[in-house]
Amino acid sequence: MSTPLRSVAEHQQHVTFLLAPAGGPSAWPTETVPTAEARGRVLAEPVRASEPLPSFDNSGMDGYAVRAADVAGATDATPVTLPVEGDIPAGAPVGELAPGTTLRIMTGAPVPRGADAVVEVEVTDGGTETVTISASREAGSFVRPVGGDVAVGDEVLAAGALLGAAQLGVLAALGVAEVVVRRRPRVLVVSTGSELAEDPVPGSGQIRDANGALLAAAVEEAGADAVRRLWVADDVPSFLSLLDAETAGGQVDLVLTSGGVSAGAYEVVKDGLGPRGVEFVKVAMQPGMPQGSGLVGGTPVVCLPGNPVSALTSYEVFVRPALRAAFGHPRPHRPVVRATLTEALTPLRTKQQWRRARLDRDAGTVTPWGPPGSGFLGWFAGADALIDLSPGDEELAVGTTVEVWDLALS
Repeated sequence: MSTPLRSVAEHQQHVTFLLAPAGGPSAWPTETVPTAEARGRVLAEPVRASEPLPSFDNSGMDGYAVRAADVAGATDATPVTLPVEGDIPAGAPVGELAPGTTLRIMTGAPVPRGADAVVEVEVTDGGTETVTISASREAGSFVRPVGGDVAVGDEVLAAGALLGAAQLGVLAALGVAEVVVRRRPRVLVVSTGSELAEDPVPGSGQIRDANGALLAAAVEEAGADAVRRLWVADDVPSFLSLLDAETAGGQVDLVLTSGGVSAGAYEVVKDGLGPRGVEFVKVAMQPGMPQGSGLVGGTPVVCLPGNPVSALTSYEVFVRPALRAAFGHPRPHRPVVRATLTEALTPLRTKQQWRRARLDRDAGTVTPWGPPGSGFLGWFAGADALIDLSPGDEELAVGTTVEVWDLALS
């Protein structure tokens, strides 16, 4: 009697629960890093401003610093002419403006004491000794006041924020030299199979380890660290010995294996970890039906199929979102868009299927890319999307709208 297939949603929940820390993302270990090295990290503690932005009143335009009262009533018909007493470039110290005069000022330069407005150069004759101004300006015009962007004590960034260009920019502006971030998950990537070879030219019946390379890269793209990339032959004692050594003392947060999980005679991962309580199931999906997950010595282990396409698809479906959610990444899931098919597709009757594809984001269309089988890594390398096909009996005609995972966006 065959065992019922586990649904994709059920296995996703299982892996997510397995990787989640007991106290949620906020309980994930933290570390302090230089702000200059924090790009792509997730903030563990909020950042509050210890000083204002801007830190002094400065000009929002190239123009002339004035007292608003001195240009009141200025129009094209009745312009006001003022003597120009000097220039204030960006970086100059704060100066003083005498009544009835003006100072030429550049964008970002400090507004002098006594001035309460800036007249933009476009409504003047641009003079350097005297300037004729043909428009009045209210007090505060084109002046960026102290704290107008960020006030002292403001929460600039909340815990859980992803540190990108804008976030690092405001931290630099505030002089924040270090930030407390969630530590990157440490993932041990293990490829299995006696057919794998380290030699530049594999021998007869041997292949190079593609899975180790692609899974390590995928792990790091997700914001984690692939702490080691190993491969072991189809020998259970050797596999278990390596695993025990690498997971001792909580050195890693996740073990990610590929291969050895199916129903063959040399399934080293299944044979070695099944007796230790790791659960091996068949999931109603293609590619990637055989899956495994559980704990070994308290360390989460996720076991993926050995075909590279199956391994990478399974990683995208199960591991990547769970791994990111574990340390509180604000975008654990790939963006899902709706696009219309340029070619007809027939879904599988009883399995959820992911088809490699190319997404035309401007046209809103998606084109299947390569055959559906799990042995076509070259085709996967040319794809930038996955079409998510629910089980069904009817062909999806050209022009049908489908859900697509955009692999080009993180």
